[in-house]
Amino acid sequence: MLTRRGAGAALLACCAGVPTARAQGFPDQPIRLIVPFAAGGPADTVARLIGRVMAQRLGQPVVVESRSGAGGVVGVEAVVRSRPDGHTIVLASTGAMVALPHMMPRMPYDPLRDLAPISLVIRVPHLLAVGPKIPARTLPELLALARKQPGQLTFGSAGNGSTPHLAGELFRQRAGLDLVHVPYRGAAPAVTDLLAGQVDMILADLPVLLPHVRGGAVKALAIAAPERSATLPEVPTMAEAGLSGVESDTWYGLLAPAGTAPDRIGVLQQSMIAALNDAETRRALLEQGGNPVGGTPDEFAAFLRQETTKWGEVIRAAHIRME
Repeated sequence: MLTRRGAGAALLACCAGVPTARAQGFPDQPIRLIVPFAAGGPADTVARLIGRVMAQRLGQPVVVESRSGAGGVVGVEAVVRSRPDGHTIVLASTGAMVALPHMMPRMPYDPLRDLAPISLVIRVPHLLAVGPKIPARTLPELLALARKQPGQLTFGSAGNGSTPHLAGELFRQRAGLDLVHVPYRGAAPAVTDLLAGQVDMILADLPVLLPHVRGGAVKALAIAAPERSATLPEVPTMAEAGLSGVESDTWYGLLAPAGTAPDRIGVLQQSMIAALNDAETRRALLEQGGNPVGGTPDEFAAFLRQETTKWGEVIRAAHIRME
């Protein structure tokens, strides 16, 4: 995770090694940017923000197309099966790339084999918050309370196998706690029950919890990131609060079908980095509660391998399966 200042320096540095000229004849038609989630959600917002500047740099429209279903698998599969000419790309996220392959009995693609990384785009950290019935005001107090009441405290999530579920399992495993998972059909009802005290805690995307934290309805105890968030600078990281090894977020990255020519990947990466360096786009992304990242295709590939290993271990330990 990068701070606002650190991320900006990294983005500028990324541009230095990227070709400045477009690959010959590319693109010669509009770019289809597949978002594997419903229109109007966070991924759709990110895609439209970066797509505006990418279109300017590429000299072709970037058409954002929603292809939702199966936690992102439907949209990613559509890109895997498209022509590897760089004109169809996907804004994929944690679930369909590094989590669901460990939970589903059959996947229609291999994320590490069938897709060509372009760049990581943005990371949205998870925030640990507790409801009004929990007296703990710090992470150590929550841990002490949970250890006194094994199997009594609950954590909510946006559904079985969702990133908040995985974040909660990572937290439970690292802290050695006995917590009860309560899955909901989406983040909104989970947060509603957190506010009502029907569920005790949640690890969710910072923007989802931010208005309730600022309004005093829930207490933010720690952020699951290596650095504090500029949005909530008073909230410590998990490590600062005494619990190491708990870093989780929802991230989005651009990928193309495997076999796409490296020079075309370079052109797409350059246009995406330009979008993240655009002041208006960057400000809007920061307002979404995320940290713009950027990076090279090789860096994104290494990140995907690390995330695949990390979440695979968490999923196996928690025996999470999707039927």
